Amino acid sequence: MGVTLDLSRAPQAPSAPVLVNLVGLTRAELVQALIDAEVVRPDKAKMRATQLWRWIHHYGVTDFASMTDVAKETRAALVEKFTLARPEVVERQVSRDGTRKWLIRMAPGIEVETVYIPDVGRAGALCVSSQVGCTLNCTFCHTGTQALVRNLTTAEIVAQVQVARDDLGEWPSPKEDRRLSNIVFMGMGEPLYNLDNVAAAIDIIADNEGIAISRRRITVSTSGVVPELTPLGEKTQTMLAISLHATNDELRDKLVPLNKKYPIEELMAAIRAYPGLSNAKRVTFEYVMLKGVNDSPAEAKALVKLLKGVPAKINLIPFNPWPGSEYQCSDWKTIEAFAAILNRAGYASPIRTPRGRDILAACGQLKSESEKMRASERRRIEAE
Repeated sequence: MGVTLDLSRAPQAPSAPVLVNLVGLTRAELVQALIDAEVVRPDKAKMRATQLWRWIHHYGVTDFASMTDVAKETRAALVEKFTLARPEVVERQVSRDGTRKWLIRMAPGIEVETVYIPDVGRAGALCVSSQVGCTLNCTFCHTGTQALVRNLTTAEIVAQVQVARDDLGEWPSPKEDRRLSNIVFMGMGEPLYNLDNVAAAIDIIADNEGIAISRRRITVSTSGVVPELTPLGEKTQTMLAISLHATNDELRDKLVPLNKKYPIEELMAAIRAYPGLSNAKRVTFEYVMLKGVNDSPAEAKALVKLLKGVPAKINLIPFNPWPGSEYQCSDWKTIEAFAAILNRAGYASPIRTPRGRDILAACGQLKSESEKMRASERRRIEAE
């Protein structure tokens, strides 16, 4: 029988008390945790939780001693019961184009990659992981070659945002001139297979008294877990992105094997029923450009027909190579011709500029370091 570890809690010696990481608690959970731990009286718990919330999520503090408006005896009690610990940043890489990638160790053998991409969205976007590994086995995606280890907890998802803001120097939460303005759940894993933790993390990230990133600037990307699309919209009110990549079941079955379970007709019906779908809240369709596979003018016309009546924009993604991949990126003229057909049909279809390719931080390239060669070894081989 398998055992799932709750690594939102700080590692402790066997005889030590288990410390709950407050980073992963929603407001209501934080209030209840303070009451259950008998740190504060029930009638004071909501007020105290509001204080802690601002220190944790607005100021980004990592120790209770910094909470100067909380009584010393209360701080001492908090230290006995809770933690604010960050996970370990194992490796930090910076691309020639300014993209940053962090390899983050949540616990022994539990590592994920998180990527910050400057000049995306209003200022810069953080690509967040929701699982360690992935079950979907999309054939063009490097992450898909790594077996699923487990879902990330709410605390581990929020911690990725904290690590990025630590590195970017964005504490306390800025009202203007943010460098991190958008969150995209497009990292390792399928977010809809971890929806409860993803939704709770979004509640924390979007809270106006904390990190305060608007839900309209948070996008959740899915390969098409049809039964969870409506719950996603109802629970999060975020923007939706669909990892599509093909216009017919035969090809999509190969590129995105999940399509065998939820074929395109079912997927499109669920998208049309997505809560809040409108011209002001369009679905983003992601379409990776694979040379000789899905990049013909006929495919572009089929895509226009498939999306008819859906408020949408289409991100064309030049394929980002990775070691051992069977695919090649479409020629630039082919991509431009594909985009022109979509544009003439009235769809915004930006061609996504590859970012962070030199550090394997581009779309489809993420794979935790525990499952691949160390970056220094890879760079040595490339140099040779």
